Amino acid sequence: MHLTLGQAATHLRVDETTLRRWIKTRGLPVHHVGDRVYLNAVELWEWATANGIAVSRKLLDQERRHPEAVPSLGTLLTDGGIHHDVPGADKGAVLREIVARLKLPEDVDREFLLTVLEAREAMGSTGIGDGIAIPHVRNPILVRAEGPAVMLCLLRHPVDFEAVDGVPVHALFTVISPSVPTHLKILAKLGLVLRDAELRRLLRDRAAADAIRAVVEQLEQRTSGTFAAPS
Repeated sequence: MHLTLGQAATHLRVDETTLRRWIKTRGLPVHHVGDRVYLNAVELWEWATANGIAVSRKLLDQERRHPEAVPSLGTLLTDGGIHHDVPGADKGAVLREIVARLKLPEDVDREFLLTVLEAREAMGSTGIGDGIAIPHVRNPILVRAEGPAVMLCLLRHPVDFEAVDGVPVHALFTVISPSVPTHLKILAKLGLVLRDAELRRLLRDRAAADAIRAVVEQLEQRTSGTFAAPS
């Protein structure tokens, strides 16, 4: 659940000036979406508890009663798009092509996003093995959008991503989320379906978008119980 500065201040029973000071001096986690600042309800609760600051119990109760629903991966891929024959001779060129294809609001600074993606790769490859990568920044890509999405890019030529198994990458998934919990749930979904050998074969073969989505949907139906959020 997103909270504005005013809403967060109310839950903490302080004014916005105090809240802004805590953001700067005490590490209160916030997320920048365009030119606006938001806080996540669960992160706010955890931060307040760790720092010995009283917080309204309503905050956690509301989050538990109304957990964020995450669409199916099939729907997320439809919203994000499956792109074939994506060019790029190296990691940097591929990341630039990915950022150019992301469905983002017009006010998002794509050059800045590219920079942070490159910085993340410099810290350690996002290649997860078997020719698949999930480029992401240290903080999830949070945008002021109608909902989350997953974009799949199938490369024209495999590119070295310095993955742990040394296999060049041919398929890259990029997650766009409106909140941190949603981002983590989507990553969990991806991690589960990408264990499937048939899906990995389709990705290697650069199969048609409909074929990839169909297998993803079948896998989700087969393992629907596994995606249940912990209580």
